[in-house]
Amino acid sequence: MAQAKPAKVKMKKASVKSYHNYIGGEWVKSSSGETFENLNPANTDDVVGRFPKSTAEDVNLAVAAAKEAATKWRQTPAPKRAELLFTLAEIIRDNKQRYTEEMTREMGKVLKEAGGDVQEAIDCTYYTAGEGRRLHGFTTPAEMKNKFAMCVRQPVGICGLITPFNFPMAIPSWKLIPALVCGNTVVIKSGEDVPLSSLNLVKACEQAGIPKGVVNLVNGFAEPGAALVSHSDVRLISFTGSTDTGRIIAEQCARDNKIVSLEMGGKNAIIVMDDADVDNAVEGSLWGAFGTSGQRCTASSRLVVHKKIYKKFVEKLVEKVKGLRVGNGLDAKTDVGPVIHEDAMQRILAYIHIGKNVDKAKLAVGGNQLTKGDHAKGWFIEPTVFTDVKPGMRIEQEEIFGPVTSVVPFSTLDEAIEIVNGVKYGLSSAIYTQDVNKAFYAMQELYTGICYVNSATIGAEVHLPFGGTKATGNGHREAGTQVLDIFSEWKSLYVDYSGKLQKAQIDAVEI
Repeated sequence: MAQAKPAKVKMKKASVKSYHNYIGGEWVKSSSGETFENLNPANTDDVVGRFPKSTAEDVNLAVAAAKEAATKWRQTPAPKRAELLFTLAEIIRDNKQRYTEEMTREMGKVLKEAGGDVQEAIDCTYYTAGEGRRLHGFTTPAEMKNKFAMCVRQPVGICGLITPFNFPMAIPSWKLIPALVCGNTVVIKSGEDVPLSSLNLVKACEQAGIPKGVVNLVNGFAEPGAALVSHSDVRLISFTGSTDTGRIIAEQCARDNKIVSLEMGGKNAIIVMDDADVDNAVEGSLWGAFGTSGQRCTASSRLVVHKKIYKKFVEKLVEKVKGLRVGNGLDAKTDVGPVIHEDAMQRILAYIHIGKNVDKAKLAVGGNQLTKGDHAKGWFIEPTVFTDVKPGMRIEQEEIFGPVTSVVPFSTLDEAIEIVNGVKYGLSSAIYTQDVNKAFYAMQELYTGICYVNSATIGAEVHLPFGGTKATGNGHREAGTQVLDIFSEWKSLYVDYSGKLQKAQIDAVEI
């Protein structure tokens, strides 16, 4: 396994910077007075910053600020809200390089991927800001004379946004920007492993002139997240993270009659047909599986390959994997960075152990923690490929969320589709084939929220809905215009301009 040397970044010997929560337009310390350290996963000696360890009291203050700002922001015309969001997009664009480098330092993904993350936030903000002039309802013919009927969108209210570590700026923007353009105020609970990227986004909101109290940020661990979910003034929770945590949030929101939008796990698969361009399929599988060190809900963690080309595909894939450079994401030569923290590393290594010793799959390449030399102070795992994997094995069924993929053989397209659909998740799927009939058949039969042809399972464009089926979510979609249905509610309006109460209206009173 090739090992990239870490970037030779000259670090100034200065005191570690401390950051604060953003509540009611002010940067404030946590009420607890406590902080936590944000560490570089490629080198844990590098402390990115100290952030407030927030409590339920901080959440109460943030929600109160959002509540105080809600009426004025809701009454601000949507095109005016959009103008502020266009300004926000330009601020993010102008600071892209700094945001990218800081994201890599705190999260570990390579610079190219971090830059794509920031670009996603830019694209989302520009695109969704445009909806400020397109928050369309519709008119419809009324049943009676001299009556006008239509529907419009209205804001939900205060929204709690709980975001993960793997896309530290893209995913917060997917939630924040549509919430704002619809006229809601928000409280963001940032991912505890990536607080600086969320802070950068909120700081840009402040610079763009978004009024005090409209956007609030609290940092910390489980306590502020739980307090936000249970707060009586919070009308909506939008969560991206693990399926287990999402289920707990859904149960709490159901008890409190809150709106909840969940984006959770995935166990995504690429089908490689016997007529596929094998080199293209290998390249897509490589980056689908190991981009962001496999820490994507859309990662290509299963490669379902036709038996006729199985041996050829595996040989080419293993050769490519052996050439991947593992190291510090700040080094431009690095292909695969570290995983986010030690707990994640131990969980991934446990799954590798299961693959070898319980599932009895063949470990074709990788499988080890890297601990020597340049990797000694980070959380590095070799990109890992299991072959001869059978449907039903744990490594084939369960989300590993790391640089591990499984190659599963099949004989017919229907068998492949059955394998892909045979997990509890339904986020993303893909097929490599040169047969248009097979491609369209697969697109129809694969029960996932996203499907690709001759491309890996990763990647999303902000003008299309993003989300999945089954245990991946709860039916909502982020991005596109569909996200507006999460952050707004419909109001039907009836206008009678006859000047008198009609008999038909009297008859309909009981309805």
